[in-house]
Amino acid sequence: MWFPFWRSKNRFSLEQLRYLTDLLQQVTVVNDVNKGSVIEALRSIAELVTYGDQHDPAFFEFFMEKQIMGDFLRILKVSKTVTVALQLLQTMSIMIQNLRSDHAIYYIFSNEHINYLITYSFDFRNEELLSYYISFLRSISGKLNKNTISLLVKTQNDEIVSFPLYVEAIRFAFHDENMVRIAVRALTLNVYHVGDECVNRYFTSTALADYFSNLVVHFRKQCLNLDGLVSKARNRKASPVDAATIYSAVDEIEDALYYFSDVISSGVPNLGRLITDNLLQLLIFPLLLPALKIDSSDETQIVPSTSLYLLCCILRIVKIKDLASCIAAALFCPVEVFLPTSNSKPNGFVSGNGFPHENKWEDHDTAMQADKASSSVIIPNSSTSQIHPEVFFPKHDQCANHFALRDVLLSYIVSGDCVQVLGSLSILATLLQTKELDESMLDALGILPERKQHKKLLLQALVGEGSGEEQLFSPENSLMKDGISGELDGYLQKLYDQYGLLKLCERPGTSPRVHRYQVFDALISLFCRSDISAETLWDGGWLLRQLLPYSEGGFNSRHLKLLKDSYLKCSSALLRETKGIWCDFLITVLDDEWKKCKKAFDAFSPKNDPKSILLQSGPHQVEGESSFAAGERMHEIVKVFVLCHQLQALASGATLPDQPPITISIDNPVTSRAKRAGLEVDAIPCRIAFERGKERHFCFLATSWGNSGWIFLVEELPLKQSHGVVRVAATLAGSNPRIDDKHSKWLHLRIRPSSLPFLEPTQSDSRRLKSNSLIDGRWTLAFKDEQSCKAAESMVLEELQLQSTEVERRLNHLLDLDGPVPSLQGSCPYLEAPSAT
Repeated sequence: MWFPFWRSKNRFSLEQLRYLTDLLQQVTVVNDVNKGSVIEALRSIAELVTYGDQHDPAFFEFFMEKQIMGDFLRILKVSKTVTVALQLLQTMSIMIQNLRSDHAIYYIFSNEHINYLITYSFDFRNEELLSYYISFLRSISGKLNKNTISLLVKTQNDEIVSFPLYVEAIRFAFHDENMVRIAVRALTLNVYHVGDECVNRYFTSTALADYFSNLVVHFRKQCLNLDGLVSKARNRKASPVDAATIYSAVDEIEDALYYFSDVISSGVPNLGRLITDNLLQLLIFPLLLPALKIDSSDETQIVPSTSLYLLCCILRIVKIKDLASCIAAALFCPVEVFLPTSNSKPNGFVSGNGFPHENKWEDHDTAMQADKASSSVIIPNSSTSQIHPEVFFPKHDQCANHFALRDVLLSYIVSGDCVQVLGSLSILATLLQTKELDESMLDALGILPERKQHKKLLLQALVGEGSGEEQLFSPENSLMKDGISGELDGYLQKLYDQYGLLKLCERPGTSPRVHRYQVFDALISLFCRSDISAETLWDGGWLLRQLLPYSEGGFNSRHLKLLKDSYLKCSSALLRETKGIWCDFLITVLDDEWKKCKKAFDAFSPKNDPKSILLQSGPHQVEGESSFAAGERMHEIVKVFVLCHQLQALASGATLPDQPPITISIDNPVTSRAKRAGLEVDAIPCRIAFERGKERHFCFLATSWGNSGWIFLVEELPLKQSHGVVRVAATLAGSNPRIDDKHSKWLHLRIRPSSLPFLEPTQSDSRRLKSNSLIDGRWTLAFKDEQSCKAAESMVLEELQLQSTEVERRLNHLLDLDGPVPSLQGSCPYLEAPSAT
């Protein structure tokens, strides 16, 4: 059968629609012979109905009069080919998406035609058919409101008993195809945003609430998959492919969390509670928190870095007060609370939630106090208070599952590896930035900024609350007396009552000031470590800056001494770099990093994104003695020095200048050959071959000016003696002159690249992946005799010394050096001959 569509003269006419409808009604079976004509008829009818909806109501009136929707369903039943089903779904999607008239939408959704299509048994083994079906469902959800949604549900006794659109859609919520999952999420959000109370009760009922637990179960699988990728990359040197795979998994995890957040913000009652309960009971309590253990000998399902990252993500993205507060309260519990029942106390029993449950605090208190006493560290008397707080840091090499998770995080900062340090700092910073957390909870954790404490107490004093004025001027200045016990104690009780956790959590009986000093002590200890990357130390500096008041105070004498010792070590390391391979860039890098560090301190959030926890591997080490390795090392030294210098200023209550106090350059002609005699005095004739068999004659000259220096190979002008043209130039710094052991007329020079990738912002992110792109050059210069060769070597060493001295002079004020710069330990690196190449 075929349809002579060419007979119609006007495509967009009611006559054409009537003609197509008559032909469609004559079809009794669809097979390979007539499927093309049927498909074209379906496509054309959708086009005409859409056109009529926007231009002539008569089109849709005819569509309703002839009950063409019924013909669509009949065609689907008698069709023997999947292509007709594809076209029908596309036809319906086009019509629903483009119909503007409410009257037209009401008709399409009525008479159970749409529900019939939704529940029809399509063969979804065909991926294209599934794609069209999901698009069809999504187009329906786009037209939902409180009026249209009632046409798609079935009710009984004023309660919804069936909602095919929602039920069929969530069947594909965990499909392997990402685009299908995205479409289902968009559809469910459209449903939730309708705001119909009956519908809300329907999908939060017991039968359908499993969808939200299944979401979290699926999310848990994504987390375990991410952990597998991280562990695999950690066991070998992570490649760019590993990083790309991990970040792809991270994107999926963050998308899932943003979906949770969107669901919660849809305004449906109880959804926040459902998601909170499922996240806590299926993911956070049994998987994430048990991974935070000092003793890593016991195998956990995931590694700490993955757990720390996921906790940060959940707190940042899923904005629920109960969720954030439960996580914060859980940090006061020992890790054994969250371990499997087999590891819990013998007298505990398993609650309905699968967690060990215990009714007594007292049995555990004695053990905790004894263990704390064995590893406590007494902080010396604060310079600003008469308090003598005891700070309990479990040692990193001991099994300390009985310590609160908060203490474990602080232990990570003090003695953990770089991943644990960055993860712990990220957790504390995220908690500090979580607006859903009550300030009293932050105070209990010891991370409430002091300016916020003063603000709250001042407001209480202004409104006449006696406790506010009393606490504001009290040496025990804390929020303990006005709500901390109630807020934290309430959530600790909730962990026990609602989630069935062992009641072994630490009661907030200690002053938050002690907890605050514990955090201070951990951060100060961090700045004394040399095995942590500068970027991670900067994050610690950011956190410390948030906790400090904007005036002198907050440090005790021990803190000040540790900071000073750390600063002196950094200063010595920086001075050594004035004789290093990159001394000519030292001032530039120092100025740049000073501004970045000051900006990082004042930023809203730490410099490192939480996802960097997953690929963090400690201070970046570049193997070998190449100039690239030296440049990376110099960059790290500068960043750590800048941090310590600015922390010193904060500790003294000083204001940080926008630029480092570096001495400006002075014009001193005696310090440079550039101001001295001409070519015939300084330049030394030599020979060099840049290509095999092609030796060239030049005049050799080394010169420095300020903190810059160059080596020139000059070609003498034949018609103008004592003048020449520079043919080749190289940097002076890092040249490392060395006379050949066997040929005393040969001088070897290392030719360093003229810049480093981290000085070029466009390359800074990929510099570590391009460590082999900067290769040192080697020059071997041949002179006419030994005296000329030694003169050339002396010229280079002299200019290097002038260059180094100038860099030291400019740093004098920054380092507060009085008189001559002190001698540096160790010999000058320029005088150390490298191995022959």
